Amino acid sequence: MLIRNATVLNEGVGLEKVAFVADATNIDDLPIFDPTTVYKEIQAVMAKYDKAESFIRGAGLNAEPAALNPALRAVLDPLSDAATVFNGTVNEYRPYENAAMPTPLEHSTPFTESAEGPLTDDIKGTLDLEYYGGLTFGTPAQSLTVDIDTGSADLWIPVACTECNDAQFDTTRSSTYANMGKPFSVTYGSGSVSGTLARDTVSAGSLTIEDQYFGAVNRVSNDFNNSPSDGLIGLAFSTIATSGKPTFFENLISENKVSAPLFSVSFERQKEYGSEICFGCWDASQAAGPVSWVPVTSKTYWAVSMDGMIVNQKTVPTVLTGIIDTGTTLVYVPSYIAQQFYAQIPGASKATDYGDQFYSYPCSESSSLTISLSFDNKPFSIDMRDFNLGQDGYNSGRCIGGVLSLSNFPDDLAIVGDEFIKSWYTTFDYSHNARVGFAPSIHNTPASQ
Repeated sequence: MLIRNATVLNEGVGLEKVAFVADATNIDDLPIFDPTTVYKEIQAVMAKYDKAESFIRGAGLNAEPAALNPALRAVLDPLSDAATVFNGTVNEYRPYENAAMPTPLEHSTPFTESAEGPLTDDIKGTLDLEYYGGLTFGTPAQSLTVDIDTGSADLWIPVACTECNDAQFDTTRSSTYANMGKPFSVTYGSGSVSGTLARDTVSAGSLTIEDQYFGAVNRVSNDFNNSPSDGLIGLAFSTIATSGKPTFFENLISENKVSAPLFSVSFERQKEYGSEICFGCWDASQAAGPVSWVPVTSKTYWAVSMDGMIVNQKTVPTVLTGIIDTGTTLVYVPSYIAQQFYAQIPGASKATDYGDQFYSYPCSESSSLTISLSFDNKPFSIDMRDFNLGQDGYNSGRCIGGVLSLSNFPDDLAIVGDEFIKSWYTTFDYSHNARVGFAPSIHNTPASQ
């Protein structure tokens, strides 16, 4: 089982800090940018968010899950506040160290559990493509890995899939498996999956939902066959779920299974191991400072108000909905915003050899360049090691920027992926009418100490 209880994290887990393979300010160290995987992600983003405009407007949504019931605010809000206290010490995880556990009030059963699991980073060149971890399915439990995706809301795994290269769930070995007899399919741009809707016991460590709905997928596209994970767990709001069913984490909240109604992710860069997800908890060992909270503007995706992009202290004002998406690698903005953004970087221009989505800039600017995104009038920086995708040719002196331009895309939408999240220990919270929290990550230290 790949996920363990967070309450036993007194072992200094995840504290080591390592040097990035290439210094973004040292041109000689910079690899050549390979656009192959980015081309695939561009297609995926365009299709993944083809209904985003209508969803954010409130059209075509499922009912809000019980986890968002306003009557629970009196319980959930103080639980999250207590769970995210930063005590100024970057060491082991000690829940509620500086705050008393609130009384659960109207809950018949207190929130009692949390689970933390290590994630694996799928690295391709300069890109951290995917972060995935383990869940178990069925009775007795079978272990599979899933891509962690806050930009979608469905859980699926391969079942009786003759064309799948990954590990699969053997339904004949589970005494609790139920095929619901309804078709299930999801398209993620250049990738798609299809099968039937099913139900069974699903667990993350000691956190268990006995009747969790998921897609039992028997057909996958080649893109997913090439993924190192077996399946995918969607952690956006179930209002946009293809299945129409609550997500795994929403069920944990509504069934009183977690200590707080939030989950947090800590992503390493260019390091296969060291990342983690914390269900129902905020791991103080992953934060180098306190949380800054940003309200969610649409309970569909983890959508926040993105009101600016800041380059060397100069702000490009924006009126965008920014979607915080762990399942996307880079940052994507409408083409007119990208043009204004790169106009603030001296010497930047379109990298037409790669396509209209790409810009390059003098690599020498990396040593002095600072870039931040503003959410709800609060600036949050992007580490230059993540923004700089590599040189556009051997010793060219020009580097590809990690903010990509999208045309034929909603002009008020931005997708904020792992390029940004790696700098911030990020918390997705169902309390306080839904919010996202950003604490500076311990992984920002550039060299071993």
